Amino acid sequence: MRPFTLIRAAAILLKCVTVMSPAQQVPATNALPTEAEKGSLLDRVIANQKKNDEAQTIYERLEKVESRKSGQSAPPEIKISRAIPAGTGIDRIVVGPDGKPLDVVAYRVEMEKLERSLLWASGDGRSQREAYDKIAKKVKDRNEVIDATRTAFLYTFVSRELRADRILAKYHMEPNPAFKPTSRTTAAFARVRGLLWIDEAAAQLARVEVEVTDDISVGGFLAKVYKGSHLMQERYEMVPGLWFASYAQYDFDGRRLFVSFSIHERTFYSQYRRIGPPKEALADIRAELSKLKAAAGGP
Repeated sequence: MRPFTLIRAAAILLKCVTVMSPAQQVPATNALPTEAEKGSLLDRVIANQKKNDEAQTIYERLEKVESRKSGQSAPPEIKISRAIPAGTGIDRIVVGPDGKPLDVVAYRVEMEKLERSLLWASGDGRSQREAYDKIAKKVKDRNEVIDATRTAFLYTFVSRELRADRILAKYHMEPNPAFKPTSRTTAAFARVRGLLWIDEAAAQLARVEVEVTDDISVGGFLAKVYKGSHLMQERYEMVPGLWFASYAQYDFDGRRLFVSFSIHERTFYSQYRRIGPPKEALADIRAELSKLKAAAGGP
């Protein structure tokens, strides 16, 4: 069971989220921000997070996923893939640690599938419009959840820390008892707490850690995430003005129907590259396919 639905329920938070090194020294100023300053900063962080999310639909990346089941002593299962936006979803093509194909023939087959997906996504037919309407609805719902984090939690300033040459403001985050949830996802906010680190100069979320403080039901009674589950995500400025995830860790325990599950997963993100919307990405992928065919001596 993939953790995506669980993450949305337990910690979409500022939709926000390599592990952060300890503070090198205490910054010169650790002055408490005023309520007005804190509110303004959180508003800008939320606005920037929406921009980051939107931009990710035109950036590909390399993902290295390490996963293991609870109690296993064997080395984790590792999967490295090239994650490429394909208009209505993300195509993941298995590659080696350097981002290059492990099996050129299999890689070419997957790239040809991606080409067809991008060609379809570039169209303007009824099925495409319906697909994009569904995506727009999901984006709207997600943005509403991001907006809800502004009032769903109480943010308490803790300190300022250094990450390399950047100053991060650390905040404790706990449920706001006055918050009125509007969906199952926002209702889950009452059962989580955490810490977040904000780059004040950029008004960007640099890191978030979330702990589940009480069992969370997902999909009615179909699944449940147990108390003590934990997630964290770290973000950096990957391209000018845009902050994307560099690392994420999920440690979830729960049950689905009557079957227990345990998710322990670490994901490393790197090699972000703008590939553009479907029509632009299609040209890029076709150019790469041409080089693969030429190298193979095929048509």
